[in-house]
Amino acid sequence: MKILQPKVHGYIDYALVLLFALAPTLLGFDGVPQTLCYVLAALHFATSLFTAYPLGALKIIPFPVHGAGEAILAPLLALAPWLFGFWRTPAPRNFFLLAAVAVLLVWLVTDYKLSEQTASHRGRRSHA
Repeated sequence: MKILQPKVHGYIDYALVLLFALAPTLLGFDGVPQTLCYVLAALHFATSLFTAYPLGALKIIPFPVHGAGEAILAPLLALAPWLFGFWRTPAPRNFFLLAAVAVLLVWLVTDYKLSEQTASHRGRRSHA
């Protein structure tokens, strides 16, 4: 069921950026998990700014491509503790697993085609 509209998805994206940026301080991460959080915050911020949805500034990345990136991000977040060797540290491991579930849930309920339909409908209307 695709119930999440692009604008609401944008707010969630920026909240995720803040979550990744603040998690090391709030949850006491250091080393690899801390660095990974900061890198993910910066990448997700850039991706959000470049996405063609209501909260994107430059609107270069099509919203469905943004969605494909999040479909890839979710399993990578789940695997990160094992890929980067911090699976034995509960706080960052659990944070990354919960972030993976959250990204997956948002991906599952977002209507990635809505933004394209709205843009093409507006384009037809302006040419009439």
